[in-house]
Formats: sequence, structure tokens, C-alpha cells
Amino acid sequence: MRSDIGVAQDSPVAASVPRPPEEVRVEERVLAFEGFTYHCRILHQDSPQTVPLVMLGGSAQNRHAWRRHEKWLTSWSTMVTVDLPGYGEADFLPASYGLDFLAAAVQHMLTELDMPEVNLIGSCFGGAVALRFAQQYPGFLARLGLVGMTKVIPDDYAEAVPRWKRMLERGERARIATELVQRFMSPPGTGPVRRHEVVSRLLYAQFMGQSDDEIRMSVEHNTRLMGHEWYRPMPAAAVPSMVVTGEYDTLCTPPMGREVAAALPSASFTTIKEADHLAPVERMTEFCDLIARFCTGQPLAGLPYCNPVETLGTAVRAFADGTSGMPAAAALARL
Repeated sequence: MRSDIGVAQDSPVAASVPRPPEEVRVEERVLAFEGFTYHCRILHQDSPQTVPLVMLGGSAQNRHAWRRHEKWLTSWSTMVTVDLPGYGEADFLPASYGLDFLAAAVQHMLTELDMPEVNLIGSCFGGAVALRFAQQYPGFLARLGLVGMTKVIPDDYAEAVPRWKRMLERGERARIATELVQRFMSPPGTGPVRRHEVVSRLLYAQFMGQSDDEIRMSVEHNTRLMGHEWYRPMPAAAVPSMVVTGEYDTLCTPPMGREVAAALPSASFTTIKEADHLAPVERMTEFCDLIARFCTGQPLAGLPYCNPVETLGTAVRAFADGTSGMPAAAALARL
């Protein structure tokens, strides 16, 4: 599933993408994991306020998809974006490789970059990879953020995937691009969404502009999506966590996000006002401010662009039930 709009380097709007701050040094690395090469982009902040920030984007994103966010996110942290195997400029990855492999590739990248602890933010499909990473490699995490995430692939999406695959194979790009915009953007009448028309046009243009190799990867991604376990009910890292989506997200709805937050040990859950599944683009500055506040341990309550923050999770329920064996405040302080 997609999570927001990436600005391709050759797109008409690429020239307007802001440069990172002058004090940030940009490094590109090509790495190899189990026979597959992949690419990562590191923006080094020499005076960071916290551990490095790693962003995992959606299925149609590459490591450049967050370039419009960089001027805000790199002002306080080193930032890493990545084309994992099977995505962006990385090697083609057969659909037989699933989320476990992609989570292992993230672990490989952090080891190669000598980053033993990070703040990990995963958006949509990147959220599924991030959550699997949090379950399998908890020692690497300082904080975990999931954007537009769900525990269950929506039935209508799952039913559409085989049809989209056949349409892609027949070259029916315009038809499927229209369907994808309708599926990922909230329909008219759902609620006020900022930049709805602009982002809809960008999403349509992004898909129509994909190369044959990108289309091949997209087909393989959809096969991977339906052939592997999306969510695995096992413990995740007991670290400060946040789950967020747009208040009018009709793909990964707020109740779905709330369910994800409830499955973590302790997570803040909130929705961004006047946004849908494409919240990171529709409300870019606000999204970046929320990520910065979360990763640097600032309060999230009372933000004018968010709805009320809830604290959910397995540990929270245990405290409420009185089964934790220790005072709630003391136990939560450990997370």
C-alpha cells in the first residue's frame, strides 16, 4: 500500500524541492544484503538532539520521497531514508521474500551504518516493515512511530489487488491510476482535506509516470503483499510509540490505527486534522512537527492540528486491570 507522494527526481516539481540545511551533509550508500543491492540516503546532522531518524516509506516511495520534509526533520536529527530490496533503485526482489526479509534488511543497514539505536518511523507499507522490525530487533529502537497503519489489509483492497495486477499486465495505466487515487484519497463528502485536489493530481501523475521497471516492481509488490503475513501477533519493543493517521483516512481508518496502538506495549494515538491517508503530504509542516515532538520526547497533547491524544496498549490495559504487579506510573516510565 502507498503512504504518500514521493517527488521523483525527474518530475516537473522536483526543481522546487528544498535543499537540506547547509549544515547537513548528504551521503549516498549502496549496500548488499543476501545477494540484493539496495540504496540508502543519510543526512548527517552534526549537532543532533536525539538518535538518528529512520524513515520507511510506502510501497511506491523511494529514498527521495521525503526530500520535501528534510529541511524540518534534519534540523534536529541525522536522517536516513532507504530503497529496500524490491523498491526504488534497489534490486528487484521476488515476491517469495516477505516482511521478515525486509525487516532483516533494515537491521543489516543499521549495522552497516553503525547506528545501534534509532527512532524508526514507518508509513503504511513501511509501517508493516517497521512493526515487524520492532518485534524482531527491539534492541535497535529508541522510539517507534507508525503512520497510516492497520493490523488487517482491508477486504476491498485485498479483493482489488488481483484485478489491479491484471490491469497492470495489460497496460491499463490510466484506469488503474484513477482507481488508486479513489482508493487512497478520501471520497468527496468524507470531510475537509487540505490540498485534496492537488495531491490527487500528483498521485495520478506519479503512477502514470512510472517506468516499466517500476511497474514490474509494483506488480511483484502486490503479489508479496497478498502472499505473506501482514501482521504477526507477537510482542513488540517496549519503547515509546506513536500511531497516527489522518482523521478522514478511509484506507487505514482511525479505528484501524487505534487497534494497532492497542497491540503495542504503550502507544500514543492521534489523528491529524483535515487530512486523510496522505497526511504526510497534505499537512507536511504539521506532520514534521509531530514527528519532531515525538522523537525528542516533547508533549503531544494540545497540538492545534491534532485531535485529542489517547494512550493505548497492552501494558496500559494491564495497569488498568491491576495485573502489572507495580504502580502504573512506575511501569509506564520503563517504556
